[in-house]
This record gives sequence, structure tokens and C-alpha cells, in this order.
Amino acid sequence: MLDALTLPHPLSFRTGDAVLRRASEADADAIIALLADDPVSAARGDQAKPEDRELYTSGSRAILASPENDLLVAEVDGAIVATFQLTLIPGMARRGALRLLVEAVRVRSDLRSAGLGSALMRWVTDSAAPELDAALVQLTSDAARVDAHRFYERLGFVGSHRGFKYAVASPSTPGATSR
Repeated sequence: MLDALTLPHPLSFRTGDAVLRRASEADADAIIALLADDPVSAARGDQAKPEDRELYTSGSRAILASPENDLLVAEVDGAIVATFQLTLIPGMARRGALRLLVEAVRVRSDLRSAGLGSALMRWVTDSAAPELDAALVQLTSDAARVDAHRFYERLGFVGSHRGFKYAVASPSTPGATSR
């Protein structure tokens, strides 16, 4: 986990207040539900099937055990309503700059367009990145997520690169067979 992050952290958004905190294994079902609540994720296999729970919890444990990664959740009145992963990437480019990668951002469908996503991303850019000494915050977004692209651009992110993925079929890599 990214120990330098000051958590928990209060967040305010248009329709209420949330608390941003580090996820725990006990949060697995809520995170899985957020992934399945998203049509793009669901089409890639995130369908909250009970038989997949151990795969998710194994992934969660690996993220939280890594000093370069963290898995965060936002709570409103005790309910988990959003999640995302942060990964700190050291690099040679940009004179050895650290990059902060934001991955798997999900907000519960009934709270989308309520300002929670903006509050989360402002925390990433204004608090997390400086605390971690990251020079750049970057993310990828599926090409089908046109609304998300407008959202990130509205927050000041620039679609400066084109991303590519290559799925490797492997028994130990669930869901990697679809390209």
C-alpha cells in the first residue's frame, strides 16, 4: 500500500459527503458489485459471480501488499459507493519522474453525475500526487467510455496518448482471453 497517503480523507460532493479510505478484504463484495454495475466491465467478465470472489480477493490482497499500489473506497453513510486503484510508477522518461496511475475508477450508478467522481479525482491530483511526489497523474479509459472521456477532460486531463493492450491467454490470468 502507498503508506504516504493521508487516509481516511473527507470528501464533499454536490449531494453529500463521503469518506475516502483504504479498502480492506472485507470490502470485496462491495467493490465487486461496483465493477459489475458498469456495463463495460460487465461485458469483460466482471459480473459478480460467486465463483469469482476468490479471484477478486486475491487481487485485492496483492494490491494492498504492494508498496507501489493502493486500493481505495469511498463511503457514504457506511455504504461503499466508489472505488479506484492507484499505482506509483517510477520511470526514466521526464527526467526520472514518478507517475501516479489511476485505474478501475467506479462510482455507484445512482451517484454518477453527483460530483463524487470529481471529488475523488481532485483528491488524486491535489492531494495524493503531491504526497507521493508524483509529477504526472495518468489513466486509461476504454474507448467506449465517451462520457468518461468528457469527464476527465473537464477535470483538466488531456487525451495526449493512444493506449494499447494485449491480452495474454493464461490459466492464471482470469478474463485475459478476450481481446
